[in-house]
Amino acid sequence: MPKPRVLYKASPDDFRVEEVPLYEPSGTGEHLYVTFEKRGLTTDEAVRSLARAAGVQPRDVGVAGVKDKHAVTTQTVSLPIPPAAKGGDPSAKIEAAELPGIRILSMVRHGNKLKTGHLAGNRFDLVLRQVRLADVPEIEERFAALSRDGVPNAYGVQRFGTLGDNALRAREWLGGRAPGPRDPRQRRFMWSALQSALFNEVLEARVADGTWLTPRAGDLCKIHASGGVFLCEDPAVDQARARTGELCATGPMVGVKMTPPGEGSAPALLERELTEKVLGADFDLAATRALGEGTRRALVLLVESMTVELLAADATADAIDLQKEERNREEDGALRVRFVLPRGAYATTVLSAALDIVEPARARAPEAPADEVVT
Repeated sequence: MPKPRVLYKASPDDFRVEEVPLYEPSGTGEHLYVTFEKRGLTTDEAVRSLARAAGVQPRDVGVAGVKDKHAVTTQTVSLPIPPAAKGGDPSAKIEAAELPGIRILSMVRHGNKLKTGHLAGNRFDLVLRQVRLADVPEIEERFAALSRDGVPNAYGVQRFGTLGDNALRAREWLGGRAPGPRDPRQRRFMWSALQSALFNEVLEARVADGTWLTPRAGDLCKIHASGGVFLCEDPAVDQARARTGELCATGPMVGVKMTPPGEGSAPALLERELTEKVLGADFDLAATRALGEGTRRALVLLVESMTVELLAADATADAIDLQKEERNREEDGALRVRFVLPRGAYATTVLSAALDIVEPARARAPEAPADEVVT
């Protein structure tokens, strides 16, 4: 049965995301936590602008998560506070600076630099347009099911670079067949794309055989609330816990210290087969030691605080028409969808599980997909 088709990201105001902090700044310390709203900027561009205003190096700015350029996003970064002899607290400089596309919301001191992943999650507020009013009940039912059961926790296309080839490039580079990027951050990004490609392969296989929601003997299971990981030795017990949303099976984010599933188990055999397929039989994991140790990622993405609201008639006359046939525009509406996801999860993963979503930028230039929240 085809999914209802909708227009997604018709404008930056239709995609709003706000970081849910892992902790609040204490008010004292040698780092300044700057919370800001940005529009039409990448996170890197915002960081460079703030660093320039504060008189610090961009490399010294701490970032918890990277956010979409084509959106209105709220996030926090940390800036080191120079000694008094070198200017001291940069708050006044930031307040006085011209920061196009950036609105400062708060500045508070804290004791440590922000690091990637220092987030509890992200809060999304999205508007979907060109929604057929006749489809609204079905869409509401689909979102209710996602909120109840979760969705396959796949990485979106944004993970794989503008041209979608970062995983392939990483495999060529790490296999010694091509040079790698000089920038250490780009090297880590490319390796993460290859890790993500393998995870998606495993997840796709588990969805195909119907076991993505069902822990099996040998699976490494993750407890959603605490993040703890343990070996599934009693599938009946752990499957019952999975049905309540307490835990789920995990897939590989491969690395030198990643724990594999139980030896000889069905999950272990599947992961070994797909690792050889994606990385190659002769891939040397030792070459990735400096890029990350590896971890386990939940197969199930839980969607929290989901709400769906029908708005007034759609006002996107100039947007891409999703339908080939002529129709009365009065049959269209718009939906506001709000939900919260854990860090590292993608709004497109949730929406694509329920809907056929079309982005104007991709429809006009499919070779250059937009970026999105990655952490």
